Amino acid sequence: MDIQIAALCDFAADYNGKLVVTGAFDTLAARAVPVVHPNCALALRFCFTQEDAGRHKLSINIIDEDGLSLDAENMPIEPEFDVQLPPNVPFLTRNLIMNLQGLRFPKAGIFSIDIGCDDELLMRLPLRIVQVQQDGQPQQ
Repeated sequence: MDIQIAALCDFAADYNGKLVVTGAFDTLAARAVPVVHPNCALALRFCFTQEDAGRHKLSINIIDEDGLSLDAENMPIEPEFDVQLPPNVPFLTRNLIMNLQGLRFPKAGIFSIDIGCDDELLMRLPLRIVQVQQDGQPQQ
């Protein structure tokens, strides 16, 4: 299984099998911390082959620089899913969109969105939280 696209963004949608991604970002600037990001989406596009047939457990976790979950009560998110391809179909793509509301970042720094499957890390998306002054310049 391959992840063809993984992005943290302002908005994402699946439109007849097409992944629509708007406003991909990797940095949030805030005047004060903690900061709560009201609404964003994690957009993923997977490609499966016949070798991927069967039941799998996805894992999505947002962690800080020390490897601790941003929200230990609710993460990691671990949905299970089945992959089945019709005979003679070489690959199959599927889009997954997770709307994330009220993400609370307690401090400035580097965070990561870890995406795994069956206890194997597939991808790590970096996310930087920067505290800025009133004029928009990073705090020293």
